[in-house]
Amino acid sequence: MDLLLLSRDEVQALLDPDALLSALADGFIALSAGQVQAPTRSELGAAGTGHLLVKPAWIDGQPMAVKLVSTFPGNRDRGIPTIQGVIALVDATTGTPLAIMDGSHITAMRTAGGAALSARCLARADAHVLAIVGAGVQGLAHLQLLPRVRGITEIRIVSRRHADAEALAATDTRAHAVTSVREAVRGADIVCLCTTSDTPVIEAEWLAPGAHVTSVGYAPPGGELPSEVVQQATLAVESRLSFDPPPGGCAELAGLDPALGTELGELLAGRAPGRTSPTELTAYKSMGHAMEDLVVAALVYRLAREQGVGRAVRL
Repeated sequence: MDLLLLSRDEVQALLDPDALLSALADGFIALSAGQVQAPTRSELGAAGTGHLLVKPAWIDGQPMAVKLVSTFPGNRDRGIPTIQGVIALVDATTGTPLAIMDGSHITAMRTAGGAALSARCLARADAHVLAIVGAGVQGLAHLQLLPRVRGITEIRIVSRRHADAEALAATDTRAHAVTSVREAVRGADIVCLCTTSDTPVIEAEWLAPGAHVTSVGYAPPGGELPSEVVQQATLAVESRLSFDPPPGGCAELAGLDPALGTELGELLAGRAPGRTSPTELTAYKSMGHAMEDLVVAALVYRLAREQGVGRAVRL
């Protein structure tokens, strides 16, 4: 069989946001049901400049997937993405390589998709003010997906570089750039942290009663989510493996009791309660599970085959 190569532009054109959210929801439910094989991801450090992560996963009935993803924060100053990657799919019956595709867009969208699904489960039904902290790739992906799960009417965007916040805000008529994180967070119903910071970027006292906070940053040994929010909030995670030390888990959760977290798949399946009070603080911390890459890449591959997209290469 020929190997299918899919570029970033092709992946982006194939990936419908609503189909992505549906595939992710099914994947999270399968993960919590114990139907996903995903060995602990491994990490290779590059002299303090960044990390390369290797993330395999498989669900019965799907191809096997392996993602290579790099996180190099210094790339921001080079004008290139801080997160880059590729995903390979392999036939689970024969072991035949099926496809290699750009993983950067999938990583951005599936990460924001998990945050959006957490907001669907935990944000108040009347939530309408969204704050996005960070105007990079993840900021854009959150801007595209969070309004699909709640009736957002106002979006505040803040970034280390105000010009970046202004540029992102210009892509959505509901959005405007603000100059401080506190200004963005005050009174917001949903607060999305989308930074590469290795120190907390918000304070718990800034959050409105009943706010929902999402955090997708990965910057061990620290992180963007303050411990006060973790301690005070009803917490959702992709997997209770999030409480393991990095690289398998999240630095902000390492060493805490895994029983503090409810898996997103349990919430989506209705096997765990969501929000119980309008004033309850809720939070979602993402570690980036390989299942997410698998289900989204498999969706892209199926659509590419159906639509004749991509370039076939005989190895």
